[in-house]
Amino acid sequence: MSDAQAARTTDPSGLVADLEAARDARDDARAAVADVGKERLRDLRDALDGLERLFDQYEADATGTGDFKSYIDFQDDLVAYVEDLDDDLPEREAFESLLDLFKKKRLSESDFAEARDRLADARDLVGRLDDLEAARDDYVKTRQRLEARADEYAEEVEQLERLQRLGNADLDAPVETLREPIETYDERVREAFASFRESAPARDVLGFVATTQSYPLVGFEPVPEDLAAFVTDREAGTEPLPQLLEYAEYSPSKLDHYVAEPRALKRAVGGNRTYLDRLDADPLTVGWPPAPAEELKHRLEELVSVVARFADDDVLAALHAVRRRVRDDDYQRLRTAAVAEHELTEAEKQRIESGVANDLEAAREAERELRDALDRL
Repeated sequence: MSDAQAARTTDPSGLVADLEAARDARDDARAAVADVGKERLRDLRDALDGLERLFDQYEADATGTGDFKSYIDFQDDLVAYVEDLDDDLPEREAFESLLDLFKKKRLSESDFAEARDRLADARDLVGRLDDLEAARDDYVKTRQRLEARADEYAEEVEQLERLQRLGNADLDAPVETLREPIETYDERVREAFASFRESAPARDVLGFVATTQSYPLVGFEPVPEDLAAFVTDREAGTEPLPQLLEYAEYSPSKLDHYVAEPRALKRAVGGNRTYLDRLDADPLTVGWPPAPAEELKHRLEELVSVVARFADDDVLAALHAVRRRVRDDDYQRLRTAAVAEHELTEAEKQRIESGVANDLEAAREAERELRDALDRL
């Protein structure tokens, strides 16, 4: 691909021109078919196919000094075939001319070649159906290229808007005043949940996780149904999770000394080990950098209700401290600075320094041009 061709495949104006050309080609192909009639062209295609099958059947035997019976059968079948064609069939005269062409005492391969030549215009007409299908396919693929490029520009706009936003961050802002209460809470809630998971009955821990399904912003994965039923219905559910996981490693004969239904435990607990190993306090933490204020405010409301079910006052006090900090007027300024400090790569920082406003406007304009073309063409 040449540099000019490569540029055309990505340049919005070139892509729009391609779509216009594909649209025009499709419309021209559609008009060419409509000029004759789609059904009439399909009938013509069927007629040509049927005649070619007739030629294939007799050509070898009816030519030269071949079988005389085949020659007579071919003459009869050809007459019957042509007479049965619809009077309105395009290029019917070409078919009729074959009756005179083959009305001779001996046929040769050149006669069949001449017959096919006489049907060239008919085949050209039928080709309009193929041309329309190809034009439609090209139009669809060209639209898809435009859509994909428009999506790429949309992604670029999003990235540049992010850089522009982070480029305006106050990197001297005292982000520690935001980081400290969040890290304090996250550390305390991790410790509290780890203690709860290690010591509380398994049915209480998993029951707690089940209740969080009423709080969609907390985000625990649902407890597997067979595991929930086991810890609820069996005496073993009063044991802590670490003990159940240890039991699941025992052989059935050894486990028979500790629980009433060893195989049920191995299926429910051992079969869900991956889920249990991953069960930690991550859904209860705030994380760094924190989420936008409006999003985090709603999540903290749910966390207060959820964490109070197992944690002590120290954890809740830390959580309330985070809530107060998120409601402060300077939260967004500190968060933006925290995100910039945490997320920006050196390459992104250099791009911010060189300026992104012109690139952003160019990307927006390119996306608009492509979206408008998709709506219009």
